[in-house]
This record gives sequence, C-alpha cells and structure tokens, in this order.
Amino acid sequence: MRAGAFARCSLLGLQVDCVDQKDLLDEIFASLARGEGGWIVTANLDFVRRNAIDTQARALYGQADICVADGMPLVWAARLQGQPLPERVAGSTLVHHLVERAAAEGRSLYLLGGTDIANQRAAERMQAQHPTLRLCGHSSPQVASPPSAAEIKQLADELLALRPNILLVGMGSPKQEQVIAALRPLLPRTWFMGVGISFSFLAGEVRRAPLWMQRFGLEWMHRMLQDPRRLMKRYLVDDLPFAFRLFASALATRARHRGRRGRARRPKSHA
Repeated sequence: MRAGAFARCSLLGLQVDCVDQKDLLDEIFASLARGEGGWIVTANLDFVRRNAIDTQARALYGQADICVADGMPLVWAARLQGQPLPERVAGSTLVHHLVERAAAEGRSLYLLGGTDIANQRAAERMQAQHPTLRLCGHSSPQVASPPSAAEIKQLADELLALRPNILLVGMGSPKQEQVIAALRPLLPRTWFMGVGISFSFLAGEVRRAPLWMQRFGLEWMHRMLQDPRRLMKRYLVDDLPFAFRLFASALATRARHRGRRGRARRPKSHA
C-alpha cells in the first residue's frame, strides 16, 4: 500500500492526494517512526502538463507515494471537477515545516542540489534557525538529465554512509525525479522530496512572491518577472494555454459525474 493511502483526485491523469499540510507531515513522521520511507511530488501546472504529454515524466511521477497540489490552478481545477482539495500544499512552504519538525523530532536531513551558493546558504540558514537540526550533509553536484550510472554511484556512496531520514533534492523537474527514482531503492527508509528552486528561496538568491500573489495564483508571474529569459516561454507559451485545457477537462469530468449520479437516481419504470 502506498504511504498515507489518502483519497486521490485525477487531474488529466495526474493522481493528486487530497491531503492538507498537517496530515502530510503527520504521515511522513509516522512513517519514519515505523522505519519506512517514501517519495513526495509537489506538482504544479507544469507537472500536470508534462504528465499529460510525456510518457517518461508520467512514469516518474507515478512512482511517488504522495503527490500534492503545489499550484493554485490544480486547486481550482479540482474544485471545478467537484473533488475539492483541502488546500494548496506549496513545496517551498512545506520545506520550512518539514525542517522545523525534523529538528523537533531529531530526524536527519540532507540537501542535494541547487547552486553551490544556494545550497551552502540554505544549509547555514536552516542550522541557524533550528540549532537542534541534524543536518547530516549537503552538496551541489553536477548531474545530467537523466543522470549517468557513475553520477548515481557517486551520490549513493555518500548517502549510503549517512542514511538521512529526509533527502531534499533541488534540481528542477524532471531531473530531480530522475535522481530520486535512482536513489530511492537504495534508501528505502528515507523520505525524498523534489524541492525545485526552494534552496534559492531559503538562501535569499531568489525572492518568493508576496502572500497575496500566492493566494491568487500569481506566484508564476512573480517568478517570470525575475527570470523572463528562462521562464517566459514555459509560463506563457506552454503552461498558460494548458491551464484552459485542464479547466475544460475538469468541467467535463464534473458533467460526467453528474450524469452518472442522475442515472443512478432515476427510478425504474414498472410499465
């Protein structure tokens, strides 16, 4: 049985867990107490798009134990579909609470990825904010997408010696999922989570959007304005049109569900 066994909502084929941040954290640390690990994917609109069009990405995301909605378009689509999610579980916010709880419960943590400076500063800030945190290591290696066997072996040699309880991988998608998929069988008692650009947020290299922009689903705009050369095509050409496809699919799914319920309630004719 997959970790948590939460109810799930299918958004264009991506299975998203109906779970809030508190219950997710409870599940992670209860699993660690049982000696069990797992894998969390924090999915935004780009993840849903890749899942719909790329069979390799779909296979990767499908291996995760838990997939949460890190993106308001997913929350809106689930609501349109008639299967509302408890809340948005933003990966960059979840990292803070994960670190805080790991420090409180004496669980070890490893940071993998990000730029050299972001990785170092994120580690320093985590340790400064949580002096009891067992930060067992951090590194920012150069890894290909997909990673080579030699690159995975080098990572595994260090991680197997440390066996962290929680491994945060900040390499962007799908590279971070490729790395996690390769390492996970070697560390079955570790919880893995891809965290994208979160180390840069923690390090202060990149500013996160204000709370009001996060609440209104405009965090992507804030990110694009900070790095337009890299992100403009992804957000405006790839993701924005795909959002309309996602919402249309959600409305169609809702209509199908209503039709089935209507037929189920229709009284049988006794003629």
